[in-house]
Amino acid sequence: MSPAHRPALSRSRTVVALFATLVLLVLVGLLTGCSAVPDPKVRVATGASVPGAGVATAGASDAPADPAAPAEVAVPSLGISGSLMELGLNADGTVEVPPAERGMTAGWYTGGVLPGQVGAAVVIGHNDTRFGRAVFHDLKKIAKGADITVTDTNGDTAHFTVTATESVGKHAFPTEKVYGPTQDRALRLITCDGDFDAQGHPVNNLIVYAELS
Repeated sequence: MSPAHRPALSRSRTVVALFATLVLLVLVGLLTGCSAVPDPKVRVATGASVPGAGVATAGASDAPADPAAPAEVAVPSLGISGSLMELGLNADGTVEVPPAERGMTAGWYTGGVLPGQVGAAVVIGHNDTRFGRAVFHDLKKIAKGADITVTDTNGDTAHFTVTATESVGKHAFPTEKVYGPTQDRALRLITCDGDFDAQGHPVNNLIVYAELS
């Protein structure tokens, strides 16, 4: 099932202006529901929003190459493993989530940093959808100290150690804490959690906090 929240963007100086605008428009808004997932509408271009991402120029041999994007996420202790798609923002400023029919695929929010860079990298996944169990179904069982591995498109891996977890109401989502500036090389995993409301949607988000090992 899909998380519901709107992010503050990363600390990169290149997105300060965009961050300020988004804060005014979408800081504490919520997606409604966890099964009825809207189709993606707006994408955040990786090269424009990820600190350190180079912009390749045709014919310029000294232009820096774009860093490899994350391709897979795994929590070995829980048997969790899934591919990663890119997630941007919907037209209303809310964070995209993977479509329900791709429940075993998690998503990396391109408005943050690449996993392993300084800042907060955010990965979002369902715990289940109308099609059944999803990639983060067992994430609530994760323990402090557990290893989370992110593999990029080059096959390189980054290992993160879980430092904390919390289950929070979707109407009180800690946007700044999750998406805001940090000097750590941080990773956050987000999914739905808690009891169900009258419409059958979980009322909480589970947030897993981890740092580069």
